[in-house]
Amino acid sequence: MTDTLRRACLTAVTGLGLCLTLLPAGQAQAEARTPAPVRVPCNDVAALKTAINNANTNGGSIVLASRCVYSLTAADNADDGLPEITGTVRISGGDRTTIQRSPSATGGFRIFHVQRTGRLSLDSVTVRGGDAAGTGAGDRGGAIYNDRGRLTLTGVTVRNNRAGFLAGGIWNNLGTLALKDTTVHDNSSVIAGGVATSGTMTMRGGAIRGNVASEAAGGLANAGDTTLNNAAVDGNDSEEFGGGIMTLDINGRTGPLRLNSTQVSGNIASFRGGGILIGSRQPTTLYRSTVTGNAANGGPGSGGGILNDGTQFGVILGPDSLKREKSSGTAQTLPKVNLIRSIVSNNTPENCAPPNSVPHCDAVGSAPAKNTAKFGKN
Repeated sequence: MTDTLRRACLTAVTGLGLCLTLLPAGQAQAEARTPAPVRVPCNDVAALKTAINNANTNGGSIVLASRCVYSLTAADNADDGLPEITGTVRISGGDRTTIQRSPSATGGFRIFHVQRTGRLSLDSVTVRGGDAAGTGAGDRGGAIYNDRGRLTLTGVTVRNNRAGFLAGGIWNNLGTLALKDTTVHDNSSVIAGGVATSGTMTMRGGAIRGNVASEAAGGLANAGDTTLNNAAVDGNDSEEFGGGIMTLDINGRTGPLRLNSTQVSGNIASFRGGGILIGSRQPTTLYRSTVTGNAANGGPGSGGGILNDGTQFGVILGPDSLKREKSSGTAQTLPKVNLIRSIVSNNTPENCAPPNSVPHCDAVGSAPAKNTAKFGKN
């Protein structure tokens, strides 16, 4: 074998010499094209903005200080606390690294805005205090607005943000959103206290927890193609519809929802659909998942666990106008709900409603809801 290899090398010695001549130059060019990570000193917001602008142009990685709060006291532009993400930007933190809108900031603004050409990766960072309520931020995406771009959050916490209308935490508008071991909690809005999506969303691990909506979808509003894997949707509240998850139409967009090994628990709707409210025509599939301990306070038939009564919900978003729509369906047009090795139990006043609207789910039960929605805790 050694002799064979030696003869092959001798035969190809010219070609090998050419490779040895070109490879170091190629490596040098690659290294020249890849900027070194930029380390931003603690709470040096000006340096952080400069690093983002440079990364938008050249790409690159930004490293923030551990145990540090980067506090934004004013907006960078009309809508956002930091420069818009238009290129490939990666921001990494460490233990207790936080980017926040300062409590003393003037005017409302969200923290991040990813544009169509943008690719933002956040790793080990807390994003908090964003305020897209009644401002130029369009009343949507209190912490992060992903507008047709690509957004990846790994080990991130999004908390205590708010929006005036849609998505107190994250608004994924026709973009790609990936959440990995990320928690979205204690955010608030009119619709979708935690997350709203009309694009593609995948979540692996982590939780959507303790968010509040004053109208619909306390935790998650799905109008896109969404898959949750080994995640939790728990402790969210809605004053009207869909305490935990609500499927609906946003600007004519809908899509399927799939839960894999995911728990929907302890969510409350003051009216209908405590755990999950099916409000779009797209199918919903639960695989090895549980819906338990949720409550709807609208009385018998309000769907403590899952409500699938054929009523369809829609939202129209315009540059200066926001509109809700609701249209009634019929029993013949009920969206398809698939329970595969999944459990729906111990919800009040019943597990699923109306009867027979969710195959393999027990829809019998009329006990009054034992839980009481608690609003304003954010």
